[in-house]
Amino acid sequence: MKKAVFGFILFGVIIAAYLFWTDFSLVKKLVGYNVPGTTDRPVSKPKIDNNDNGLGFLNVPEGFRISIAADNLEGPRVIVFDSKDRILVSETKAGRVRILEDKDKDGEFETKNTLIENLRSPHGLAFYTAGEITYLYIAETQQVARYPYDVTTGKIINTIGENIATLPPDGQHVTRTIIFGPNWRNRDLVKGSFPIGGFYSQIKLYISVGSSCDVCEETTWKRAAILESDPDGSFTGEFAGGLRNSVFFTFHPETGEIWATDMGRDNLGDELPPDEINIVKVAGPEHKFGARRFGWPFCYGNKVKDETFKPDKIERTDIPTDCRETDAPVIEIPAHSAPLGLAFIPKDWEQFSGDLLVAYHGSWNRSEPTGYKVVRFRVDKNGKVSETADFITGWLSDPPSGRKKKIYGRPVDLKFGLDSSLYISDDAAGIIYKLEPKQ
Repeated sequence: MKKAVFGFILFGVIIAAYLFWTDFSLVKKLVGYNVPGTTDRPVSKPKIDNNDNGLGFLNVPEGFRISIAADNLEGPRVIVFDSKDRILVSETKAGRVRILEDKDKDGEFETKNTLIENLRSPHGLAFYTAGEITYLYIAETQQVARYPYDVTTGKIINTIGENIATLPPDGQHVTRTIIFGPNWRNRDLVKGSFPIGGFYSQIKLYISVGSSCDVCEETTWKRAAILESDPDGSFTGEFAGGLRNSVFFTFHPETGEIWATDMGRDNLGDELPPDEINIVKVAGPEHKFGARRFGWPFCYGNKVKDETFKPDKIERTDIPTDCRETDAPVIEIPAHSAPLGLAFIPKDWEQFSGDLLVAYHGSWNRSEPTGYKVVRFRVDKNGKVSETADFITGWLSDPPSGRKKKIYGRPVDLKFGLDSSLYISDDAAGIIYKLEPKQ
């Protein structure tokens, strides 16, 4: 009996040691988890040119060079620039916002200070000036708060923020993203409910809030949506719904309309559903709930019914189950690519002027990993695609047959700086890259 017990314990120890040694790869495979192993830092490969900056593993368009603008960051996510060309970046998991400065103007942001810390999953960042006061808005998982910001010193004047929008916290998708943009409304959602200077303010703060789950019926209109708020928080409403997780969005340089990435649900296999790029337009009189619907949780892709989601009872009457009542994406992206940051290329880059760049963060639940790159789309203002091409690749290794793939990074946000260079945050490698034309 004792030998049997000892043998059972020994067997358990051996199994536990094996799982630990293999990073629980067998368990992850069984549950569908398949993130390639991540290196601590990008690994150098032979450089094509003489500018050996350690990024030879990345493939960039001919005539461009890529360098490291800042490193040794902790999971950098959203990038914004202040008027003095400093970089502010959210480190979401660390609960802080860092401010970076290139004092000697050599292209490397060598000065890194903590602007504010002890926040709850900070993500979105945006500046807004009201009168003589410049505010930094920070989106945490439970709120959007604004802080008076001293542009001269690059410091927050008061570390206690003013909450201008209360949000549902946490859930499966904890990040909240914010951008100021034009007010598209020309009528009241509820007649007589908005004060003068409130609802009709010319500038709105748009807030994306992801779903609390993979697929479910949310109990609040504030989830799986893009919200709109006035800069002072006097009004917050739903701008668009049925967006499972539009982590990033931007504005078209000509139309001013919102273009947003969106991630499809999991557990429908390697190829379904597609991830998406949507043009999130304002609702018209025909939209009875005052907000367009983009499908989730009952539909995906080009108005395809999700036959696997059949709740016993549907509580909310403002979510269409008929996919014909939803808006289809303008671009479908291969499933599980995890599109995040997106940006339109400015006129300075003549060759690619007006094209759309999208960062594919990379799959975590696909048998063959996909993504881990930046892709370029040549699109018109209506979203019609005439060309699609990889723009930056190399973060996902291409090893010899039989060897496991590795990743050297995961691109997140894409922002063009005041110098027209493209800055790319990488939350796996802890880096912000800078892509610029060669002189």
